[in-house]
Amino acid sequence: MTKNIMIVGVGGQGSLLASKMLGQLLLSQGYDVKVSEVHGMSQRGGSVVTYVRYGEKVYSPIIDKGTADFIISFEKLEAARWVPYLKKGGKIIMSTQEIDPMPVIIGAAQYPENLVEKMKEAGADVDAIDALDLAMQAGSSKAVNLVLMGRLSKYFEATEEAWMDALEACVPAKFLELNKKAFSLGRDA
Repeated sequence: MTKNIMIVGVGGQGSLLASKMLGQLLLSQGYDVKVSEVHGMSQRGGSVVTYVRYGEKVYSPIIDKGTADFIISFEKLEAARWVPYLKKGGKIIMSTQEIDPMPVIIGAAQYPENLVEKMKEAGADVDAIDALDLAMQAGSSKAVNLVLMGRLSKYFEATEEAWMDALEACVPAKFLELNKKAFSLGRDA
């Protein structure tokens, strides 16, 4: 059976590394894996989404509405935007960070309030953590992606060792310690 994971956020948050690491981990577990390209205005701070699909045999990297087992969101509004893709019984793992989209920046709109509560009321299973704070504790605001991967690891069969191997395969040596710390903080949050 094919499983679907969406990684959503705002350009520049590191979703590409997260999807690469996840793909690496799943390949090491013997799955057929398809990772889509990053879609969206990634260099402009716009909405970005990557699909990761895995199973015995995966034919397409695309995830349809109502079929995502997990949505990993780097930002609150992005989690809310993609919630229609979550399947019944699926889980949203999200950072509580708020990044104002352009309509809010220019004053044409206000950032929506109580998004986590609204998603839960709509039936979504939400695991929300302050990933930015944990990333800062690890040593860099850029480590939000590894905090969220650490959080995701709690819901996977794969060993922590397998996750670390995937991390080491994707992260330059000089950033390994910081990223391992961010991963652990996310896992244990």
